[in-house]
Amino acid sequence: MIKSPKHWQQAGIVPLLLSPLSLIYRMASAFPRMIANPLRADIPVICVGNIVAGGAGKTPIAIDIATRLKNIGKSPHIITRGYGGDAIGPIMVEAGANWHDTGDEAILLAAAAPTWVAKDRKAGVANATNNGADMVILDDGFQNPSLIKDLSIVVVDGGFGFGNKMLLPAGPLRESINSGISRAGAVVIIGDDKQGARASILESNAKIEILQARLRPTNGDELKDRDVVAFAGIGRPEKFFETLAEIGCNIKSSHSFPDHHEYSIRDISPILEMAEKINAVVVTTEKDAVKIPANMLEKITVIKVEIEWAGQDATKLEKLLLGAADNG
Repeated sequence: MIKSPKHWQQAGIVPLLLSPLSLIYRMASAFPRMIANPLRADIPVICVGNIVAGGAGKTPIAIDIATRLKNIGKSPHIITRGYGGDAIGPIMVEAGANWHDTGDEAILLAAAAPTWVAKDRKAGVANATNNGADMVILDDGFQNPSLIKDLSIVVVDGGFGFGNKMLLPAGPLRESINSGISRAGAVVIIGDDKQGARASILESNAKIEILQARLRPTNGDELKDRDVVAFAGIGRPEKFFETLAEIGCNIKSSHSFPDHHEYSIRDISPILEMAEKINAVVVTTEKDAVKIPANMLEKITVIKVEIEWAGQDATKLEKLLLGAADNG
């Protein structure tokens, strides 16, 4: 997968030239929703999605939701399309699964709750239901019209917002902000709202629940004041580098790779060599770690993160989840 193009971040000549293609995209993407006959599943369906292309923080939100549902006695399963993996599914992600089959994010999700890779969301939900799930969490699938969602949560990266607010390929939007927010039950902004996302959301729906959260490292305290060489291949690697700075790391060098990047020895060796020369610690994300050869991974510190909610927003989220459980 390529990195997000720079023209997605602001208006300019490139987005203007691409705008006719965005019009075609709008019509093509709207058509499936117009003709869809969505299925009402036998169990409640919670969707964690986004409006922009690329990563926004859906996976940690899905993990947090799964944990909260288990804490109230539910048996949630997670359905993911397994982006970057070869499996069509439905298949359950077993311990020790190969990310080439399931995709990288599915490995992380499976550590939180039973997880299915299924390109066909309906089939994934059916398999989850038949295997003991009493609720399902769709990791992505907000634009997929095949299922009725009891609760849709849109995740927004506060550092990126909605970019230039234009549709693909002129901008990062999978659909218009108005269209997306109209179908959402709540929005989660992860990190500081640096791009005015909250204002754009409220323009579309002044009454929608907007929750605030951030990614909090659960390890890495020992890296405070240490020199580090960091690398990441996620939707916006800058998020990871900002997190390292927040915990007090001295970032000597940072290396960005495309989202879902498959690492080779050629990618990792120069990073390890650089760190050794300056006596720095090499650090990366959990998502990247699953794609790194084991003999190299043992030389790398993997930073794990979890969602930390602002104020009473965790309580607000739990209320939304209970409402979805009751609706199913």
